[in-house]
Amino acid sequence: KMVDPTLAEMGKNLNEAMKMLEDNQRKVEEENEKKYARKDIPGPLQGSGQDMVSILQLVQNLMHGEEEEETSQAYRLQNVGEQGHMALLGHSLAAYISVLDRERLRKLTTRILSDTTLWLCRLFRYENGSAYYHEDDREGLLKICRLVIHTRYEDYTVEGFNVLYTKQPVIYISSAARTGLGQALCSQLGLPLSCMCRVPCNTMFGSQHQMDVALLDRVIKDDVESGKLPLLLVANAGTPGAGHTDKLGRLKELCEQYDMWLHVEGVNLATLALGYVSSSVLAATKCDSMTLTLGSWLGLPAVPAVTLYRHEDPSLSLAAGLTSSQPVEKLRALPLWLSLQYLGHDGIVERIKHASQLSQRLLENLKNLDFIKTSVEDELSSPVVVFKFFREYSNRDQTSHAAQASTIQHPIISNERHIYDAFNQWLGEQLAQLVPASGVDVVELEDEGTCVRFSPLMTSAVLGTEIQDIDQLVDCLKMKIPILTSTLQLREEFEQEVRRTVGLLYIEDLSWPGLGVVRYNYHSDGKNDDKQEKELEKINMELLKKLNELESDLTFSLGPEFGGQKNCVYIGMVTEDLDVSELVETIAATGREIEENSRLLENMTEVVRKGIQEAQLQLQKANEERLLEEGLLRQIPVVGSVLNWFSPFQASPKGRTFNLTAGSLESTESTYVSKAQGTATTPPPTPTSSLAKQRLPGQKIFKRSLRSSDAFSETSSVSHCDDLEKMDQRPPTLSPGQEQGPLQAEKTEEQKEVAQAAKTDTEDVQSDKSPHDCTKVEEQGSQR
Repeated sequence: KMVDPTLAEMGKNLNEAMKMLEDNQRKVEEENEKKYARKDIPGPLQGSGQDMVSILQLVQNLMHGEEEEETSQAYRLQNVGEQGHMALLGHSLAAYISVLDRERLRKLTTRILSDTTLWLCRLFRYENGSAYYHEDDREGLLKICRLVIHTRYEDYTVEGFNVLYTKQPVIYISSAARTGLGQALCSQLGLPLSCMCRVPCNTMFGSQHQMDVALLDRVIKDDVESGKLPLLLVANAGTPGAGHTDKLGRLKELCEQYDMWLHVEGVNLATLALGYVSSSVLAATKCDSMTLTLGSWLGLPAVPAVTLYRHEDPSLSLAAGLTSSQPVEKLRALPLWLSLQYLGHDGIVERIKHASQLSQRLLENLKNLDFIKTSVEDELSSPVVVFKFFREYSNRDQTSHAAQASTIQHPIISNERHIYDAFNQWLGEQLAQLVPASGVDVVELEDEGTCVRFSPLMTSAVLGTEIQDIDQLVDCLKMKIPILTSTLQLREEFEQEVRRTVGLLYIEDLSWPGLGVVRYNYHSDGKNDDKQEKELEKINMELLKKLNELESDLTFSLGPEFGGQKNCVYIGMVTEDLDVSELVETIAATGREIEENSRLLENMTEVVRKGIQEAQLQLQKANEERLLEEGLLRQIPVVGSVLNWFSPFQASPKGRTFNLTAGSLESTESTYVSKAQGTATTPPPTPTSSLAKQRLPGQKIFKRSLRSSDAFSETSSVSHCDDLEKMDQRPPTLSPGQEQGPLQAEKTEEQKEVAQAAKTDTEDVQSDKSPHDCTKVEEQGSQR
């Protein structure tokens, strides 16, 4: 068959462009040029123009950005696939087709629009429907609202808002609908927010994410009695959070009773293409309109959303903007038209079926896990799986917990809710990081709190999720559950240990997913608040640094970037073999050591400052004495030089040295005599923590020895540790001549020190009498 050369060249150019954009192997020279060329700053338009390769290279650089962003962006591009290339080709073809003559353009757009609408209506079991293609998924509902206003208010085209003022319209939306939908509709329609009515969900019977039909009936009756006009009801076939479906059959009957329009949206509408459809979702085929987001369901980039609707008056559809007389606007369906033909009916059904199988595989595995609570609408077939970590109490714990909850009900429930929310937030982030191909995310639900959501219909086609990814997700979940349970159990013990320990302050932060938060309290001595705050920050920062230097499996940090407490140490998740008492004792001892070193440095600074002042006074006094010894004539410039030449004046250099160990000021005469600076006393040892705990070979810090080990290793290890302790406690052996009491030993040491001091004084006197004996003194000093 003959192919239009322009179309062939367009397809070839698109393939070359996609290969170039998806090629992540950039040369070193190009990276260096990008590093030094400031391409992110807008510049002037080049007069001579650029070729397509240079422009695509610029687009590639802008797409990938920094190196840390390359991986995630490239991952999404690699999963576009050939069906994605067809969707992208549709946009290029739309621009090319728009230049055809008007008659050819009209015939082509009519064929594309009618084919796509027919395929979608048959695929999703929506008979005799029309279709509206739009980029924003809320735009279809907006046009439907305008259609209903034109239908219910006959004079709206002429009278405008005056008709709405006399009889106010009401739009009903479920409280489980996506955030901001009601406000967006009122803003675009020019209606006050009083025209929007949020319908609560069930509280007693049925799903807590389904609209309360009985309450909705009463609300509509009240609105009719007050002179309002019930206009439209927005229902969900798969709520944005939990993926539950409203009772669409009963809602349809209610809408027919009050002559209302029923619009349905949600991810569960994708299951209408499968062979087996649940009755709750199948009822959506009887609604007045529905919105389909095929791009995420089938993994098609840049394809429009579709709103299918039934209406008999084409003039009102044209007035509402659902249809257009401009052929170019009908070309929006071209990317979808190409992609549906490429996939075919079987390919579309297979993708949706694969997503349903993924959710079912995960749901079956979650049923066998302890401490995991699922929230699904249908155990047999649920396209969206929502689960959370929840530790149920045993019978004994449940009785005590109920007794506590009865005394102070609200604080305990609130604290538990915050703690579990923080833990599930951490769990969801960990799973998304460990298994990125799964597409799990964290969702906030009104009743359940923070949960982990798996919605493969929205993510699997784009991320390429497979069965092995689900198995890997379950394995990671099994690894994290013991950590969560251990941390939850040890939180209370950690709090009690910290409160019993002097010098530590327990900080209650319910939003922290970890063992807890602790702060070392600085003992201030009448310092002002600013200085005390700086000292507290300095000590806790040094404490955090010391704790991270320890060889342990724990994570110590400053906490979250926003909303965390200042000057605290945040401890992350822990395992069941954690020795909480040793951890708290180590934190307290390390904090005391840092504080003592800080105080020692502060006292030393003060001593040095006073010593310098005293040395200045002594040196000034020594200079005055030197002037008196030399005489007044030696101070005269010319006379002093002549006098010093005839009669030189011998004077030893005088100075002062400061002994940091003793904190005293001494003369430098001995330094000039011995030509070396000596220390009189030995400096005190650096304070260290007294936490030398005996450990088994290979045992890390803060770990308890497991009692479940085999008998041989346990007895051998314990006996070995006992032998070590006995050897440490045994006194050193002495020879018979060396055996003496402690009192005699102290006396002997004192006699030696007195003798050495006397000997030193004698040598100092001798050195003062005869300067020629310096060599002997140095030799004796070296011998000592």
